[in-house]
Amino acid sequence: MNKKKKRGCLMRFLSGILTVLCLILAVLCIRTAGSEGISWIREQLFGSEIVYQEVRVGQEELEGKYYYQQIAEEERQAYQEILQGVRDHIDAICIHASKADRANALFQYVMKDFPEIFWCDGTTTATAYDGNEMYTILEPGYLYDEQKKSEMEQEIQMAADQCLSGVPEGADDYQKILYVYEYIVNLVDYDMNASDNQNIYSVFVNHRSVCAGYSKATQYLLERMGVFCTYVTGTTKEGQTHAWNLVLCNGDYYYVDTTWGDPVFQESEGEDTAAWQGNVSYDYMCCDDTQISGTHIPDTDAALPACTKMDYNYYVVNGLYYTEYNRDAVLEKMNETIRAGANPTVIKFADHDLYASAHDDIFQNLIKSAAQNLASYYGLSEVRYQYMDDPDLNKIMIIWQYQ
Repeated sequence: MNKKKKRGCLMRFLSGILTVLCLILAVLCIRTAGSEGISWIREQLFGSEIVYQEVRVGQEELEGKYYYQQIAEEERQAYQEILQGVRDHIDAICIHASKADRANALFQYVMKDFPEIFWCDGTTTATAYDGNEMYTILEPGYLYDEQKKSEMEQEIQMAADQCLSGVPEGADDYQKILYVYEYIVNLVDYDMNASDNQNIYSVFVNHRSVCAGYSKATQYLLERMGVFCTYVTGTTKEGQTHAWNLVLCNGDYYYVDTTWGDPVFQESEGEDTAAWQGNVSYDYMCCDDTQISGTHIPDTDAALPACTKMDYNYYVVNGLYYTEYNRDAVLEKMNETIRAGANPTVIKFADHDLYASAHDDIFQNLIKSAAQNLASYYGLSEVRYQYMDDPDLNKIMIIWQYQ
């Protein structure tokens, strides 16, 4: 039984008290309906029978869903009812939940666990009813009707299939995560005004999005490749709302922030700012709690596992991460970049004390020595370079100019 439809039908027979009922219904939308008078009118409008959302969700698809696994056993039926109702585009979903605020929380868990639900705007109205049996009616906000939803799903599917066709055969978790990270960073432009920027359509079809789109697309692709990935919300240290991902890479948890793969340079030298374009930042390509806690503050709506490893951080894997300062090794890394005619040279330190102790020597001595080697190696009369000095990330990046 669809409660909302029944309500509309019966109201035509109750037109004589329409004004009174509208006022009462307005009250029902914002608080639990519990008094005898309200319960009586609700029964006249909706009938005495409570028809819960039928569930056809298979248990196997819920096994890897992080937020589903965090909720209590007794709440899982309501979660499944919400998921099924949203999938079926139901306007009013009746669920086994006694509190409206908790029903809203379960709805948000569903949205975090299923990035493919792009047709729902992420909002809902919850009205809880008590009496002989307590339940809640959820009314999600939908962006598109069924026909438009189907058309957009096909577009997303085609774009995602094209992306996944390029994954190297035999790739392990790290290689899959890196592939998705670079694919999305190179595909998408960050745009606060992009349409559908809270869902994956903005990424796969429009190629313009914000953090929600980046993170949900990352989750969607990695889940399709069999890599655990979930959606994490929170704020930046400046207090702005933000979203990123938690992944399981070869047995350990790491954080990934695809959005911040586009580098923000705090300080540069020289006029050729175009030289930085195309350089992906890998600070949040598999990092631990220590690395991310300086810039990201997760919400407390669900417990998150400890991320204690840096083994699969991009800079560690590629020998660009320093747990001690060896000036000869750092200079050699600069010279390796120069001899290869490559860019950039990245020097990332494990903590701020190490970064601070090495900072002055790098800028006053090592970069100058490497610049002299650059001039000698390429026969240049004038040497130019640009640098990015990022104390928050304990990182120095240098781009060399070879002409």
